[in-house]
Amino acid sequence: MSRFIPQLSPENLRRIQDDGLRRTVSHACAHSPAYRAKFGEAGIDPRAVRGLEDLDKLPFTSADDLRRGYPLPLLSVPESEVVRVHASSGTTGKRKILAYTQKDVDTFALQMARCFELAGLTPQDRVQIAVGYGLWTAGAGFQRGCELFGALAVPVGAGNLEIHLQMLTDLGTTCLCSTASMALLMGEEVQRHNLADKVKLRTVIFGSEGYSRKMRSSFERALGINESFDIGGMTEMYGPGTALECRAHDGLHYWADLFVIEIVDPDSLQPVPPGQTGEMVVTSLRKEASPLIRYRTGDISRLLPSPCPCGCSMPRHDRLLGRSDDMIIFRGVNIYPGQITDVMHRHDELGSEYHISLSRKDGLDSMLLEIERAEGAGSDADALLAARVAKSLHSGVLVSAEVRIVNPGALPRSFGKSRRVTDTRQ
Repeated sequence: MSRFIPQLSPENLRRIQDDGLRRTVSHACAHSPAYRAKFGEAGIDPRAVRGLEDLDKLPFTSADDLRRGYPLPLLSVPESEVVRVHASSGTTGKRKILAYTQKDVDTFALQMARCFELAGLTPQDRVQIAVGYGLWTAGAGFQRGCELFGALAVPVGAGNLEIHLQMLTDLGTTCLCSTASMALLMGEEVQRHNLADKVKLRTVIFGSEGYSRKMRSSFERALGINESFDIGGMTEMYGPGTALECRAHDGLHYWADLFVIEIVDPDSLQPVPPGQTGEMVVTSLRKEASPLIRYRTGDISRLLPSPCPCGCSMPRHDRLLGRSDDMIIFRGVNIYPGQITDVMHRHDELGSEYHISLSRKDGLDSMLLEIERAEGAGSDADALLAARVAKSLHSGVLVSAEVRIVNPGALPRSFGKSRRVTDTRQ
């Protein structure tokens, strides 16, 4: 019997979503001047919204809406009811700050507890948290969700490799929560210090960045774990825990009673058919402080309409191919990092780490793709391997690039999200 994940029929889920959408639209328009103005400009009467059948009539919300409302964008409750803020792990300019009521904090913990349950953890597990604390949502989300779930939280945070290794061995940690890059780095350190026999890890829950299947298998092997699970999340939707892989490892179940996902064409903004790739758009159903209505996430994915063999009734989306703003335009071709990692997966001699350097020479764009050789693979055939990868890249992604094979460990490692693209084109 599930403690945290409801088993809902399609009819019951639709009823929850219809009710949640009506409440969200009514709440936002009644209490947020920004939403009132947005709906007024679109000529929409919130009282006419009956349910999901009216969703595509509503205006989109974007990251610009969050920036315009700085420091508390789209606030829909009195400031006295705000008990916490979190912010995006920002890029340029001011961060996007999101407000939380106590109910929002509790819902955040609930979605994280659901992830731990779906991953097969029990209250006897010891969960080591290797993500950032502070304004970023990840640390607080993993910890509060772990405490609600009832497992032991070990809140080390990002970095601090020496402390992480000590806690892994001394406390017998069974689950690691981190980025894929941090999991890979931890695995390499475990092997380097010959700690494999002392580590009791069984599970890794990882997210926050793109990854390749090779990268995943590398840290699974190095850490000696049974299974790893890709987790979804974004600051705008509470934080981590919006979705998780089940043990079927065929897409991520998302909590459709807490929010609705649409997939739209990023150019036309029209819905795409089920199973087709596009930009993920989310609408919250329970958020109080900063509700989101048709928020353009920038994440590129697709919905998986078929039932999951695991039996969980929650719908699924595919793993993220990338972000619309991570897209590389190279000689007129649109490329997502996920397409590069798919090419790498075809070659067993390659490791999991890569870096793309984009430059412009004599008016022509150039791409250098550096990829680490797999551990144990010899360097004698590097030139031949590079040529094979370049050919795969050209046939699979339709781009020509210089490919360079480098030694294992030659590319920079990161405690958080790895920076895999350097673009010096002017």
